[in-house]
This record gives sequence, C-alpha cells and structure tokens, in this order.
Amino acid sequence: MSEPQRIHSPELGYDLQYRVYQPEGFAPGLPTLYVTDGEAYLQSGQMAALLDNEIATGHIEPLLVVFVDSRNPDNLKENRRHKQFMCNQQYAAFYRQQLLPKIGSDYQVSADRQHRVILGFSFGAINSACFGLLLEPQFAGIAMQSPGNSQHLQLLSKMYGKTEPLALRFFLSMGTKNDNISAGRKFHRLLEQKGYPVLYQEVAFGHDWRNWKPLLPAVLRHFFARPKADPDSVGQEKSPARS
Repeated sequence: MSEPQRIHSPELGYDLQYRVYQPEGFAPGLPTLYVTDGEAYLQSGQMAALLDNEIATGHIEPLLVVFVDSRNPDNLKENRRHKQFMCNQQYAAFYRQQLLPKIGSDYQVSADRQHRVILGFSFGAINSACFGLLLEPQFAGIAMQSPGNSQHLQLLSKMYGKTEPLALRFFLSMGTKNDNISAGRKFHRLLEQKGYPVLYQEVAFGHDWRNWKPLLPAVLRHFFARPKADPDSVGQEKSPARS
C-alpha cells in the first residue's frame, strides 16, 4: 500500500487524497478497481489483506486498486461524500480529467474500460451507479453494496429507465435487515429488464460491515476472476506471439 497521495481537482476546487494497492511481481496492463470511501474499505473491510490472499491463492488476477478518500485531507473529520456522490458532474469530471490520467501515467495499468471497475457502499454505491451513466466510456464494471436510500434509488431507476442499455455489468448486494431491501430489489429488477448482466446477492445482515466485508471476495471474483486454464491446452506448445 502506498502512503496517502494528494491530488488537486480544479473541477471541485479542492484537494483530495488516495492510496494505491499494488500486487507483487505484477506485469504491465493491470486491471484497476477504484474504491470510494477508500479508508473505510481499508480499515473496516480489511481489503488490503483480502487482496493479498485472493491474488496469492489464484482466485483473482493481479490488479491495481485505488482507494479514494472522501474526507478532506486537511481535516479528516470533514467527510465530503454527501456532496460528491449523488451524480455530481464535477466529481465525475475529477475522475475523468484528473484521477484516471494520473493513475494511468504513474502505474502500468490497462487503458481498456473493460478492465476498470468502480466500487462503493451505501451512498458510495449510488455513486457507482451514477458513474455508470456519467462515465460509461471510462468504467465497464459497477459494484454496489447496499445502495441507499430509497429516494436515491428511485431517481437512479428513472435515469436508467430512460437510457438505452449501456455496456455495463453489475454487482449488486443488499442486506435483508434494515437495508433498503425493497428499493434494492426493484432496482435489480429494472437492471435485468434492461438487459444488464447483474450478479445479485442478499445476505441476512443490515447496513453495516457484517454485510459488506464478507461479500468482498464475491465482488473481486465477479470482475477479476483468474481465467481457468483450458484442459485441452495443457502440455501443448504455445503458438508464437504475433508482433
């Protein structure tokens, strides 16, 4: 894990910070996962250790993970997530114009949108769905854990309902206890009706990390599963690579 790295957003008019997870012994062209509320995923979700384990055991391919902190780097008690996450055009522009190019220049990552995913929980999950609409040329994978609240999901349902299906695939999860389950199920049905590929899961927990943390392996494996070797190709000589 890197130390916190600071970046200025002309679009938002202030600085933000992020940390980067790099796997050991990686090759160029890594896929990338962007995580909103990054510090929460690192602390409560213990995601760095999970990434180490999932890569080491071969469940997922090596990837770069950018943990974006929603807090003010000059005052960590100030969280800006409620200003940033509800389809904020300036926040999306920060990713498009500042953050993605910075990561692309600093690290050996794939520039293919098919290899880029956005993840968030609660209001951050709403942000993920917003990025599907605002940043579809940049993100192909949309990961949503317990999107809240019902009013936000109703608005997103209207927006997705009016939009022609986009080249997106989803992970969507909800808890069955005090976790906006009715609105979450309705949004799931809308996505399926629109023809979106969706991995949907419900767990018997509420709007907290007992719900979100155990589902993180499923999120990672859904988008970054290591391809299984073709048994027919075992022992066969590989064809020369084309120039």
